[in-house]
Amino acid sequence: MSLDLKKYIDIIEDFPKEGISFKDVSPLLLNPKAMKQTIKDMAKIAKKMKPTVIIGPEARGFVFGVPLAYELDVGFVMARKDGKLPNKTISYKYDTEYSTTSINIHENAINENDRVLIVDDLLATGGTLEAIKNLVEKKKAVVVGVITLVELTKVRNEECLKGVQVESLIKYEF
Repeated sequence: MSLDLKKYIDIIEDFPKEGISFKDVSPLLLNPKAMKQTIKDMAKIAKKMKPTVIIGPEARGFVFGVPLAYELDVGFVMARKDGKLPNKTISYKYDTEYSTTSINIHENAINENDRVLIVDDLLATGGTLEAIKNLVEKKKAVVVGVITLVELTKVRNEECLKGVQVESLIKYEF
């Protein structure tokens, strides 16, 4: 029997600032059955996309991306903030809901013609995932899709990931 994964997401109003309705995935991570089902459901979607590598932003993109990469038997690329990766990197600067920041990957992590799947816990405006998409395309690889656990449909900027297949297991209006 399939679990209702939405029951494992806590909603914290006015966090991290007033007007934000934060979706906390911590309860889902604490429940082995919910976590297993999440990865199983993501894998079912991802297999159709046929990725050769998965990339996820720190930190929660790692939480879902690594077990998904393991399940699909593909590599995982860490997308990190400035100064967090030891080797030569490529970077992309972008705006978030809260600030301006950069995302980086190791220069040799993605190869030309790789089929890259971007995985994260939550899709809000799409700025971080769009920045990762731009890094992937800079390496002349192909973004085959985006999979997230949660999507906030009312705040998502449809232009950010235009032309990319986006799948989310749970949707909230905001």
